[in-house]
Amino acid sequence: MSDNLIDGSELDRWDPAFIPRALKLAAPLINRWFRVEVRGLQAIPPAGGVLLVSNHSGGALTPDPLVFGPAFYKTFGYDRPLYILAHYGVFFTPLRDYLGRLGAVHANPENAARALRSGAVVLVYPGGDYDAYRPTLSQNVIDFNGRTGYVRIAIETGVPIVPVVSIGAQETQLFLSRGDRLAKRLGLHRIRLDILPITIGLPFGMTMFFPANFPLPTKIVNQALDPIDVIARFGKNPDVAEVDAHVRSVMQHALHRLARQRRFPVLG
Repeated sequence: MSDNLIDGSELDRWDPAFIPRALKLAAPLINRWFRVEVRGLQAIPPAGGVLLVSNHSGGALTPDPLVFGPAFYKTFGYDRPLYILAHYGVFFTPLRDYLGRLGAVHANPENAARALRSGAVVLVYPGGDYDAYRPTLSQNVIDFNGRTGYVRIAIETGVPIVPVVSIGAQETQLFLSRGDRLAKRLGLHRIRLDILPITIGLPFGMTMFFPANFPLPTKIVNQALDPIDVIARFGKNPDVAEVDAHVRSVMQHALHRLARQRRFPVLG
């Protein structure tokens, strides 16, 4: 099947019978390793399409979806689809079929709009790998790299935006630099790479993308915030930049609050 598939059949891969079996195996390991805490899921409207917008952390082996997904299904059950907009690169792995059954779909406007109009919940990480590889010194900064497509999708489909803030995964290793300037000099944009990150972790020490270091057992906390009704708050013709600035401001305030609650790196 094409890696650029954007028709409804990609959404149809979501398998509510497979998901509880997979989570039964994976969720206990994830929860114990990262001492997961997911708060505020009651803020998510109980029915209808919802766009969840989250910061992204942890580099190549980001635990973000594995932290949030089990908590979502525990709260809402397995009859409500949760689709995760994923970078095309993850579909080149041997796990691509399993990821599709778990709700991972190519991150493009068509998939997002179809899923939201069907009444599903869609989780998007607007900052993508740029956000997931933000330097450790900026680990508590919300940075989507100017990407505002999520706002346009929310306006187009008329669904609320629910910000979700995550903290802890950026402590799974030491992130020295995104390497975006180096990537630009090397012309990596030709293969859709805008960064060439430099990280330090275990067991490989200093790496640039690969091999991926194994994540440290840092405590990860997710916090779902109050829904934002874009039309009600910003009018019938909302300014995309204004909405984006508001969403990031709300998330930044919440991330600062979570950061103040952490006593020690990794330990939480």
